[in-house]
Parts: sequence; C-alpha cells; structure tokens
Amino acid sequence: MSDKNHDRHYGPCYGRLIGASLGPGDPELITRRGWAALQSGARWLYPIKKAEERSYALDIVQRGGLVVPADAEALVFPMTRNPEILAKAWVRAATRTVELLTEGRDLVFLVEGDASTFATFGHLARVVRELAPDVEVETIPGVSSFAAAAARINATLAEEDDTLAVIPAAYGVELIDHLLGEFDTLILLKVKPLLDEVLDLLEQRSLLATSCFIEKVGSPDERVVSDVLSLKGEKVNYLSLMLVKNPKRARGELRRGCRKRAGLPA
Repeated sequence: MSDKNHDRHYGPCYGRLIGASLGPGDPELITRRGWAALQSGARWLYPIKKAEERSYALDIVQRGGLVVPADAEALVFPMTRNPEILAKAWVRAATRTVELLTEGRDLVFLVEGDASTFATFGHLARVVRELAPDVEVETIPGVSSFAAAAARINATLAEEDDTLAVIPAAYGVELIDHLLGEFDTLILLKVKPLLDEVLDLLEQRSLLATSCFIEKVGSPDERVVSDVLSLKGEKVNYLSLMLVKNPKRARGELRRGCRKRAGLPA
C-alpha cells in the first residue's frame, strides 16, 4: 500500500527570530526577559555599521558580564541614506538571518534601546518575513533612550493631560518650531547634524533653560549638559538627544479628559 504522504514536500523548520531590547547603555536596564533570551542557547546576532567595527549593542551585554558566544555573528547595517546601498544591505542581512534560521535554532538579535522604537530590528524582521513568511518573530521590549534620559535627570516626560512628541531632529527646525507650540515636551533624537540650528531656535523661543542634552545615556561615556548653549559649535555623538520642555505652551479647554485645541468649535 502506498503512502499518499510519502512524496509530500515539507519546508524547513525555522528557529525563532528574537529581538532582545537591551536599553540604551546601562546593562542593569536589561529586562529579566531579555537577560533570559541572551542565555537561552540561541545564537546571537548583533548590528555593526561597517565591517570590523565595534558593536554598541554588544558592548552593553559585555559590560553586563556576559561572555560573547564564539558563534555570535555581526550583521552590517551601513549608516547611509543611499536607497540602493541600504536595500542591498537589508537583503543581505535578512538572507543570512534566514539561512541561520533554517538550522532550526533560535536567533537573538541584540538591540540597543527598545526594539520597537527607531530600531533596526523592526526592518530586519519585516524583510526576513518577506523571504520566509513562516518565521516566528518575538520582540522583547526594553527601556528607550528618552525614558532613560528623563529618569537620569529626574524629569517627567508627561503628567496628566500633557502632550509628548518624539521625533528625529533631521526633520528640521521648521517642523521642530511648529511642534514646540503643540506639545508640552519634545524629544529630539539624533540631534548631531542640526545641533547648532536647534540651539538657535531654542534661544529664539526662550527655551534654553528648560532644555537638556543627553549623550550615550547609561553608558560609561554618558554626558548630561543642562547649559545647552555651551554646545554651540561642538561635534557631539550620534547617540544623543535633546529633551525640551515648553511650559509656556498655550492650552485649550479640557473636554472629556482631553484638551480641546484653542479656536476649534465645540
């Protein structure tokens, strides 16, 4: 008697792809769930900007006392806005990830900060699933850089009905100027390219005293600058942000727990 399933083709049995958020720099901010994933026997993947360069994410776990497994592997994600270079790099990284997943072993991808917030992992996972839809993806949340920065300077990001916006500073000073009138707290990520322009804007709007610059928060190279104007003309690290409070923001009437913008009809 023939077995009707004998010639059936079965696809590969993939391991899981796990994005382990490590927090922005202090290994003590790694969650218990993230710590367990790192020691689960899954193979480590970690991001670098170019070949042979050190990985900031890898540094975090090493400072936490973990030994990097011999089979840990780097994936290159170049720092460029060239779409062709980026597309090739993403496909190359995702293809290698799928190759490793076909071995049936879980992969844990090391993510600085939080994996769901301006992180490489989301894009990698998306491309991996385009190549291999059956791959199971798990995201382990973590502490974001701006949450750690606020805690570092004992500042609240938002209270009660306060509004909060988080944007890359690369959107430009025109948008930043607009958002300062719409939000009580504005977090500007990656301020390095536009630092002087941002400082000029904050000076014009008399917000220097309620602004703070934080660089590489939680790491041994952390720097906190409350006199932000002193940074004028300085070259700062890529991993930097500006926390801006606007206590003078005009507010509308509260309706059903939310403020109505001034000038809007009831």
